[in-house]
Amino acid sequence: MPDYFSDRENGPRARTEQVISPTVWAGVVALVQGLINSGAFGLRFPERCPDGQAVCGCDSDSLAAGVVAEMPGLAWPLETTREVEEGFFSQREPFAPETLLVLDFIEFVHDAVAKPIPGKYHDFFSHHHLSFDQQAGHDEFRATVNRIFSRNGVAFEMLSTGRIVRVLPLVLGDELRRTAFNTGDRTLDNMLDECRAKFSDRNPLVRREALERLWDVWERLKSLADPRDKKRSITIILDATATEPLLRARLEAEAQELNSIGNSHLIRHSEVSQVPVIDVDHIDYLFHRLFAMIQLMLKKK
Repeated sequence: MPDYFSDRENGPRARTEQVISPTVWAGVVALVQGLINSGAFGLRFPERCPDGQAVCGCDSDSLAAGVVAEMPGLAWPLETTREVEEGFFSQREPFAPETLLVLDFIEFVHDAVAKPIPGKYHDFFSHHHLSFDQQAGHDEFRATVNRIFSRNGVAFEMLSTGRIVRVLPLVLGDELRRTAFNTGDRTLDNMLDECRAKFSDRNPLVRREALERLWDVWERLKSLADPRDKKRSITIILDATATEPLLRARLEAEAQELNSIGNSHLIRHSEVSQVPVIDVDHIDYLFHRLFAMIQLMLKKK
């Protein structure tokens, strides 16, 4: 990846954007179009030389059919602008498909791409016969996609497996990755691991499930000290968490506030009066807030 001056001076841009913008999509489309022109999809969608049937490029029609079949809703040729009508006038504006569809498409491309290696030159048809290095193609494509994501602050990363994962908020991500859950309660450990996996998912709906599951963790944790008396149990846990009176009182107030959030929003229950948590930044905030409280209690248990 190029070492750009701005990154050396200011550090890399924060990876906080969870929606693929038209700018990022246009960069991906340009990348894919360049790969088509180079014949990089010829291993999976080969164009054959009429004389001998050696691979000489990419069959763009077969590629298009494969994309349309596996990516419902994605138009081909790939669109980076769309016509918008305003009264009697119309104009083209930058466009990007829905984020999850873009990420699926990028994974599709990674699976299909391979670096073309020119071989024998065929004078009559003015083309090279090609062989392919699939691993090199994967590596180069992944590096370019991750550079586009990084330079635009996109909170996704492509792994060496070709899977795209979410880049977690910096502090919370470090804690989630390095924390080994060993509470003494196997069910609670499994619930926490489930939260960790779901919160890393690129799908906002799955991350919302992680938030709901973390509130289930909170309810179980509060009963660990005395399963028969939840109020006494949380008192014992908070007493062990902080002995300094002012901080102890603040932690109790925080515990009560977390209870209120869980009960008044569509997290723990499903009454029609409850308010759903939809905004992805709100999901991150609430997860971070509750996880910090749970982690502190587990450390002081």
